[in-house]
Amino acid sequence: MAEPSRGSQISRRSWLLAGLAVPLFRARAADSLAVSFDGDNLHISSPDLHFLTGKPLQRLTEGGTVVYFGRLTLFRDPFLTPFRRTDARFVVSYDIWSKDKFSVSMPEPTPRTVLLPASAAEAWCIENLAINASGLPPDRPFWLLLDLRTVPRKDLSQVLGDSGISIKSFFIEFFSRQPGTDDPQWTRPAGPFRLVDLVRTPGRGKIG
Repeated sequence: MAEPSRGSQISRRSWLLAGLAVPLFRARAADSLAVSFDGDNLHISSPDLHFLTGKPLQRLTEGGTVVYFGRLTLFRDPFLTPFRRTDARFVVSYDIWSKDKFSVSMPEPTPRTVLLPASAAEAWCIENLAINASGLPPDRPFWLLLDLRTVPRKDLSQVLGDSGISIKSFFIEFFSRQPGTDDPQWTRPAGPFRLVDLVRTPGRGKIG
């Protein structure tokens, strides 16, 4: 029997390596967001995600206000068709009286404000981007995409006022545009997950 050609050996080796790489890539993607389930809502965390840095941090320490818009999207396929979305607005300022702490306000749905160090403030924002999981079969795979962006200074007057129809309309318009070079964006795709595999946490109430 003729020996396989060197090209055939390389091809088979490439296919083997590719097959080994697929589960590794999926594991890393899933690790980018930690997900838990309280029976109603999906809650996320991302300890390696730091957004109180760079230009936003400079603006804050110079006395400015930075507004972040966060969006968490739930997919029942690999990032093709959105099944549900949740949006959140975070208004951040630097507290000059408390060393290295930030005041973070979340105007909707119930106004809340916390005063925390940078890493804790970042974690608080991400943890408040929960999404309702009703209608999602327990054993069916799903995917999540986190999108966090800073609002440009020219738009601050539109997003620092009262919540309502104008804010909801701005969310739609804002996430349909490409971020500017001076407006950082952080994204975290993750999945697949299944509800039956997730860590269960105490219920925190339903999210609309």
